Amino acid sequence: MTSLLVSGAVLAGTAAGACEITLRSADTHPAGYPTVEAVKWMGEQVKEKSGGRICIEVFPASELGEEKDAIEQTQFGVIDMVRASFGPFNNLVPETQVVSLPYIFRSSEHMHKVMDGPIGEEIAKGFEAHDLVVLGYYDGGARSFYNKEKPITKIEDLAGMKFRVMQSDVFVDMMSALGANATPMPYGEVYSSIETGVIDGAENNPPSYDTSGHFEVAKYYTLDEHLIMPEVLALSKITWDKLSPEDQALLQEVGKASVPVMRELWAAKVKESEAKVEAAGAQIVRDIDKAPFIAAMEPVYAKYVTTPELQDLVARIKATE
Repeated sequence: MTSLLVSGAVLAGTAAGACEITLRSADTHPAGYPTVEAVKWMGEQVKEKSGGRICIEVFPASELGEEKDAIEQTQFGVIDMVRASFGPFNNLVPETQVVSLPYIFRSSEHMHKVMDGPIGEEIAKGFEAHDLVVLGYYDGGARSFYNKEKPITKIEDLAGMKFRVMQSDVFVDMMSALGANATPMPYGEVYSSIETGVIDGAENNPPSYDTSGHFEVAKYYTLDEHLIMPEVLALSKITWDKLSPEDQALLQEVGKASVPVMRELWAAKVKESEAKVEAAGAQIVRDIDKAPFIAAMEPVYAKYVTTPELQDLVARIKATE
């Protein structure tokens, strides 16, 4: 029995019991998170538009495995859908490396235009080569710097400071180019490391800055938005090939429609988190000149954008208005 076709007997008494097709969708985020809620919304739409034939069952909080495992299971058709960040694909789909570069996007709106247009379609073909059909690109938020020492208003303020970063060569090189020191460490160690002075700060999006409690020990948050990350909602190619053309079209239509729903939920969450941390005494620096930060990335781009194809992609992203 595949996860695509589940008998009514197996699902008797459940919400999915009457469905001919039940799609199992994986997410690492908890219930209530914008990505999870957007896929649930998608499930409601699919069920309604298919006359109750197709259901989507969402498994949040890594119930079907951590992100890397969930992606692999989706490629093999064990799981039908996955919402995932771009990081795990960097070695599989070269184009995803480019959209993971610091300051490649000027704003969230710029990222949305790029990913919703021809460049997003081009990147989707790279996913298809790895047995995943892209249904839409969600918003992973904008990562910015926060620290315990001082407001960062210009690039010189970063000189010599120690920041926790993800275990990523690009992030380490980004910090070096900005004149700061990168300290890769597990996320769970960040709070105590800032509190005890092992590091000066870290970087993440506003909801993470809020929910982690990091604003309690690092009250200066600067919206430099060095990384504005798209995320992918993808269907297993094995599942896709079992669907009728009509059902494929329906999933594409509703997947695309779920994107603005997710982004609206995310924008609301960002505002809520910013208001919460400011009320608790955090200081948000909103108005900075990003140009020197962007100019400092030249050696980083030279190191990672090494082929004419990737250089062309960078140029087209920057030219997107």
